[in-house]
Amino acid sequence: MREILSRLSAAPGSAALYYRPLDGDGEAVTYRADEPFVAASVIKLPIMIEAFRQIEAGLLDPEGEYVLRPEQKLPPCGVLTFLHDGLRATLMDLVTLMIIVSDNTATNMVIDIVGIDNVNRTLRSCGATGTILRRRLFDREASARGVQNEITARDIGRLLEGLYHGTIVSPAASRRMLDILKAQQLNGKIPFFLDCEVAHKTGEDDGITHDAGIVYAPRPFVLCLFSERTDVPAFERLIQDAGRRLYALNHT
Repeated sequence: MREILSRLSAAPGSAALYYRPLDGDGEAVTYRADEPFVAASVIKLPIMIEAFRQIEAGLLDPEGEYVLRPEQKLPPCGVLTFLHDGLRATLMDLVTLMIIVSDNTATNMVIDIVGIDNVNRTLRSCGATGTILRRRLFDREASARGVQNEITARDIGRLLEGLYHGTIVSPAASRRMLDILKAQQLNGKIPFFLDCEVAHKTGEDDGITHDAGIVYAPRPFVLCLFSERTDVPAFERLIQDAGRRLYALNHT
């Protein structure tokens, strides 16, 4: 851990860490964990949580269908932008695509369905005080005004802990969300060297690379590593190495 923290402090730009073992009363190790970072696609985790909250409350039907319109299509990540106009997808299809291939079109469709204010109210109710959804993805006018979605490593780490312990929305909803996170297809960061399940969500943008997840080592743990204005390939190697070293620490 000392080596990981040393590499974080030496990394260009800004970096943050939240690490915590999930068995027993393991203490969290943090580095700038309460500092806000541009969220990139990690913001899709709280959007998913809000969708499940509304499903559990009977406000939304997970099998309700939504029509893909041409004006909704955004640049990838994802697949919907390449599919035919008029495609019908269920809410659960959209949530799944939003997470496992980080589909941006699906994300904005889900934001429109659940509502920005509702996402933020649920974040507050979960104790995530430094994470906020301010705008839809690829809102270039808002972005030009400096309006950004923000996350903190502590907030995202605690949301993941809540999923692991079954306290986010409900035990059944938490398990289903973890299943979706485990199906993640973008596995070049925390899971890169690992031969175990990892329930995680990545984020990328110019000079930004994040990963946050639960590593199902023999002793499972939460790991969140965020960066801004960084050397992206070098920081991604740091994420890979941290995942491997912390897995080894929690293997026996």
